[in-house]
Amino acid sequence: MEKIQFSLLLKIIGLGSASGLIYHDNTIVGIGDNSTYLYEYHINESKLEKHPLAVISQEATPKEFKSDFEAITKYQDSLYIFGSGSTDKRNKMLKVDATTKKVISTTDLSDLYFSLQSFGEIKPEDFNIEGVIHDDHNWYFFNRGNGKTNQNIVFTVDGKNLTDEYRIVVNHYKLPKIKGVHTSFTDAVLVEDKIYFLATAEDTTSTYEDGVILGSVIGRIDLKTMKIDFTKQITDTHKLEGIALYQKSDEDIEFLLCEDNDTEVLESNVYKLKILGL
Repeated sequence: MEKIQFSLLLKIIGLGSASGLIYHDNTIVGIGDNSTYLYEYHINESKLEKHPLAVISQEATPKEFKSDFEAITKYQDSLYIFGSGSTDKRNKMLKVDATTKKVISTTDLSDLYFSLQSFGEIKPEDFNIEGVIHDDHNWYFFNRGNGKTNQNIVFTVDGKNLTDEYRIVVNHYKLPKIKGVHTSFTDAVLVEDKIYFLATAEDTTSTYEDGVILGSVIGRIDLKTMKIDFTKQITDTHKLEGIALYQKSDEDIEFLLCEDNDTEVLESNVYKLKILGL
């Protein structure tokens, strides 16, 4: 049986509503779902840098106008940042140079997101991409099932690009409940041949409006079978929305997790989660 240790590691002042993060060499790179900046936090120096992702970048963007950047992943020498697709204003993918943090390109994923909805038989109001990863062959998009139909789905997308030449495989998942409310995907990270995911229970049937937070779980999917190996509840109070590998040994693995506080306060907690006895 896996055992976990969950603790606060640090607080980043200047980053609000954290929704995704990447860790490398004592540096955290993160995004906020109501911001058009990329944040780079140097742990040893307690120093935060902000890199604009738009011509006119802003923080605490009003809900109806925000790009809703919910997923960030690294592939080769680039970072990829994805909008949730929960409204027609949230369909962008940004490709960012991992070294300079400059935007290389912006891609409209409206056609891909429409295809995912069609293949997954999801209504637009139940579509909400919260995590994306890449394994050198395929992209994996995680739909958060916090709509009325609770459709937690992993879409495997294979092809030359994400605009007009791709194939889609759909896997549906039934995730555990917390206090009678279904948890739903909020992020994922690939470690070797395993996908570790976060899922949160939020008392709402809307992909747009926030609800009461009832806690979060971590789970693991085997990449070969796409079956869930285990799930474990982490907390009954936190809305954990970002996960990054921190360090790993033969027996234990540690992740950094970020929390979406669903407020306009520009500060975010980063937690350390250790799983023992893998």
